[in-house]
Amino acid sequence: MNISFNQIAQQDLGKVVNAIIDCIPPSKIIIFEGKLGSGKTTLIGQLCQHCGVTDRISSPTFGLVNEYLSSNQTAIYHFDFYRINSIDEAFDIGAEEYFYSGNLCLIEWADKVIELLPANYLKVSITYNNVARNYHLEMK
Repeated sequence: MNISFNQIAQQDLGKVVNAIIDCIPPSKIIIFEGKLGSGKTTLIGQLCQHCGVTDRISSPTFGLVNEYLSSNQTAIYHFDFYRINSIDEAFDIGAEEYFYSGNLCLIEWADKVIELLPANYLKVSITYNNVARNYHLEMK
């Protein structure tokens, strides 16, 4: 399964969010790839809002993981592994327990922990220019 959205402005992110919701794999793992500033956290914020999260969504760059509650009181985990230097840091926070918890896990910089992820997950790739972004959804 591959879906692409091209030249999407921020106000049109709802289309991308709806497609992501429709494609959530059984593992409930979604990874987000893109350069710094590509809009990974912004997209995750929109996705969390769609799930009824009322908390402020921010990148967990230093804490590695933020937990949010959806409108049905289900935990959503948001990871940012940008600053880890080794996979041991992911083990130290119990990343595997989160990944296999059955809860939605939204992961930035997943390439640093890819060997810990379940076999199936949704990969969202973001590329951008100054005006709009391109999104590519791919089931792994």
